[in-house]
This record gives sequence, structure tokens and C-alpha cells, in this order.
Amino acid sequence: MNGDLTHGPVMKTMLTFAVPMILGNLLQQCYNVADTLIVGRFLGPDALAAVGSSFTLMTFLTSILLGLCMGSGAVFSIRFGQQDDDGLKEGMFASFVLIAALAVLLNAVTALCTDEIILFLQVPAEIRELMHGYLTVIFCGIAASFLYNYFASLLRALGNSIVPLIFLAVSAVLNILLDLLFVIVFKQGVGGAALATVISQYVSAIGIAFYAWFKLPQLRISRRHCRIRRACLKEIGSFSLLTCVQQSVMNLGILMVQGLVNSFGTTVMAAFAAAVKIDSFAYMPVQDFGNAFSTFIAQNYGAKKVDRIRAGLKGAVLAALAFCIVISVSVWIFARPLMLLFINEQETAIISEGIRYLHIEGAFYCGIGCLFLLYGLYRALGKPGMSVILTVISLGTRVALAYILSAIPMFGVAGIWCSVPIGWLLADSVGLIYYRLWKKEL
Repeated sequence: MNGDLTHGPVMKTMLTFAVPMILGNLLQQCYNVADTLIVGRFLGPDALAAVGSSFTLMTFLTSILLGLCMGSGAVFSIRFGQQDDDGLKEGMFASFVLIAALAVLLNAVTALCTDEIILFLQVPAEIRELMHGYLTVIFCGIAASFLYNYFASLLRALGNSIVPLIFLAVSAVLNILLDLLFVIVFKQGVGGAALATVISQYVSAIGIAFYAWFKLPQLRISRRHCRIRRACLKEIGSFSLLTCVQQSVMNLGILMVQGLVNSFGTTVMAAFAAAVKIDSFAYMPVQDFGNAFSTFIAQNYGAKKVDRIRAGLKGAVLAALAFCIVISVSVWIFARPLMLLFINEQETAIISEGIRYLHIEGAFYCGIGCLFLLYGLYRALGKPGMSVILTVISLGTRVALAYILSAIPMFGVAGIWCSVPIGWLLADSVGLIYYRLWKKEL
């Protein structure tokens, strides 16, 4: 198995591993961004608002599965660093069973509670039917999300970030082509956009699963590995469930903010739907760099290479801050052209609100960049609970301030946007103070 991150130049090794992850997740964002762009251009603001709200919901649901897979990946990386093949395969089996069961449960709950979910999100009456049609189809992709993220996390944990990128590239292109076909040619509306996404998700999920089975026989599990020992389950559960909580709490907070945004009407919903896609693309690379950094730290933690961990930490901080400064300046300058990618120039109110969102959040990307590195560090060093605490601080502050500030007339909707960077900076402060106090123990 290739992908040993415990040898070679620290920054070169980390960046070589991180770049395919960054490109892969940027492509993954193309799933819903393609829906948003095409829907916004060809179906109008109401359809854009429906798809945008659905994106926030699906991000939350996917984050549950993604968190479990990422947590398992941290265990896989440690076992790989320790060169413990049997422990790795036992962990693979236990985590697959655990996450697959949750995926089935999640699919059943969402299918049965679609109407209740729409009411919870305070979706305006005029777009409820559109959103219901979109969600009915898009929920069918939950199983595909599980399969892809499980095998992608497994391969990345072992240092292979190229293969997940390849399958995402194929499915992202397919998604865009099917979007154009179903929405513009076949006139299937938002349901067609959802169907394009689901088909593309299954292509990447089934493809990467077949690759892992046929091309990597050293990962095949034998009968003796098909057991779930208490110690293994406890370790997998500890990492996976805590990382799942961290990811889902983060996106639950965003979902609660989405409900507040929806209460301000379709114009604000549409502005948020477009701006949040730009926002996601802007800081997605540093989020993925944080995940790559976590895998690097975990492998070296398993191999007990403390000097490489320290060197990796210093290099990662400098690289993340440099990237965030460049992106902040770019988003601030090009906020209007970026909004025009999603919204027709006649929709001046939507564009204006979206620009205000980007100017407020875009100035503070260093805050979220630092936070992603802290998440990855604590997860890799066996302290996933600390990542949960930082997430609760960040999102708790965001949600509370969003509701408080938006109720003050002088802030209004801008209060929602201002709450985000405040939450980032507060969580960063706590995470850095904890590291300084417990550095030797860590």
C-alpha cells in the first residue's frame, strides 16, 4: 500500500497528499452548485431558494455520515502508521457495519418526515411544493453518500488521495451534463436537478467501492476479521461518534440559521443560497487541507514521530493563513461578479444582500482556517472530544448571536452574517489556549 506519510520532506509530503483532497471536495461541491447555477438561471428565484435550502439540509445529513467516516479514517491512519494490518481490517469491518446501519436509519427517517422537515425549516408557503419535490428525489442519494465517503476516507487514511479525486471528477462532469439535460432539455424542473445529482453520486460511490475491492486485494477482509470486538468497537465508536457529533453539530447550527434566514423571505433566501455556495468554495480548500493535515498527524502519531508532528503543525499553520488571506482579498474584490454567476443582474436586491454577506464573512477566513486545523489536530491526537467542544462554541455563538442581532433593527439580516466570524474567532481562542496549556501532554 502506498501513501506512507511518515517519511519524506514534511511540507512536500503533506501538500502532495492534500492537493487531490482539495480538488476532490471542490468537485464534490459541484454537485449542488451545478443545481444552484442552472436552477437559478433557468427556473427563477423561487426554485433557487428551494434548492438552496435543500443544500443546507443535505449538508447536515451528509455531515453525519461524513463525520463517522472521518473518525474511522483517523483510526485507520493510526493503525497504518503502526503497521497493524489485522487491527486495520477489523476496524474496517466494524466501522462499515456501524455506519451502514445508521445510513439505512437516516434514509428511512428522512423519507417519512419530509413534510415535518420543511415545516421545521420555516420554508415560505410559495416554495414548499418545489422543495418537497426536490427533497423526495435527493434523499435517495444518502446511501451513495455513505458508500463514497466510507471508501474515500479509507483510501485517504492510507495516503491515497488520488483515486477519490478521479471518481469525483467523473461524477461531477456527469452531474453537470445531466443537469443540463433534465432541466433544460426534458423540462423536469427541480426534480430533474435532484435526479442528476443522485445518479452522479451513485456513479462515484459504486465506482470507488469496486476499485477498492478489485484493485487493492490487500484491503480485502477475510472471515477472521468479520468480528466486532469490544475494544475495537469502543475505539471506532469513540473516534467516529465524536467526529460525527462535531460535524453534525456544526451543520445543525447552520441548519438552524437557515430557518432564521428563511423567515426573512424569498429574497434573502435566494441571496443566502447563492452566497453560501461561494463561501463554501472559498474556504473548502483549507477545510480539506485540515483533513489532510489530520491524516498526516495521525499516521506520525501512530509511528511515534514527534518531530514530524511539530514540523507539520508549523508548516500547516503558515500555509493555511497565507491561503486564507489571499482568498479573503479575492472574495471581497470579486463579490459582485461571483454573485452574478448565480443571479440575473436584474435581481438587484438579491445581489446586494449576497455581496453584503460575502464582504462580512470574506474578511475573516483566517478564523475558519485556524479552526479547521484545530479540528484535525485534536482528532489525530486522540482528542476528538475537544473538536466537539470547539464546534459547540463556534456554532452555539453563531446561532445565539444570529437570533439576537437579527432582532435588533439596526442589524437586521446583517446580524446573521456578523455572527459567523465572531463564532469562529471565539472557538479559535479556546482551542489555542487549550493547546498552550496541555501541549506537553498532547
